[in-house]
Amino acid sequence: MKPLAATICGVHIDHVNTTPSDHQQEPIMKLFYSPGASSLSPHIVLREAGLTAEMVRVDLETKTLPATGQSYLPINPMGKVPALEFDDGAVLTEGLAVLQYLADLAPASRLAPAAGTMARYRLAEALSFVATELHKGFAPTFDPDVPASYKHSLIADTRAFDRIASLVQPGPYILGEHFTVADAYLYPILRLGRHAGLDFSSWPAIGHYMELVAKRPSVRAAMRAEGLVED
Repeated sequence: MKPLAATICGVHIDHVNTTPSDHQQEPIMKLFYSPGASSLSPHIVLREAGLTAEMVRVDLETKTLPATGQSYLPINPMGKVPALEFDDGAVLTEGLAVLQYLADLAPASRLAPAAGTMARYRLAEALSFVATELHKGFAPTFDPDVPASYKHSLIADTRAFDRIASLVQPGPYILGEHFTVADAYLYPILRLGRHAGLDFSSWPAIGHYMELVAKRPSVRAAMRAEGLVED
């Protein structure tokens, strides 16, 4: 891949750019995102890691790129975000892969433990739980057209909430002292759940965790850039 060139397109995202010494040869990348969707996770990671990317907004309803009117499906035939495109045209999809790739580009950021360590497998465990039990499992609660009775049946099973609380205790983050890509993934999903009506009040640890993560500069900056919070 070619050396980094700082570029940006679209008016919805400001430039994500810091250049720590450990990744001077990072690739040119485009991150395809939709405001407030799970693509907020790699957006946060880009800012945490000090990586540079061109942010390209996707309309998930029409599967198009609003800046150009082009179809998004040639980039990701599934029509989902995030997707990460490199300067050679290669595309990496699926959030778990994108998050770990970005973390490994900037090892000094400690966004992922070293490969082969038990901590790395604990990271994979947490990412898989968020992806399957939360993101996929609670996706129907994010859809206003899904019957309330079905949403209630999902929420009534408290095992997922118990597991979230256990992950963030004793904290402050999932793997302890260091913020990782697992936190960057869990927070946007919890945020989506809260907006969909999920009630975490019976698990104070979850509320405390969300407040802690929301205060991180990278999280605030990413959300501000996506129009999710105001100054």
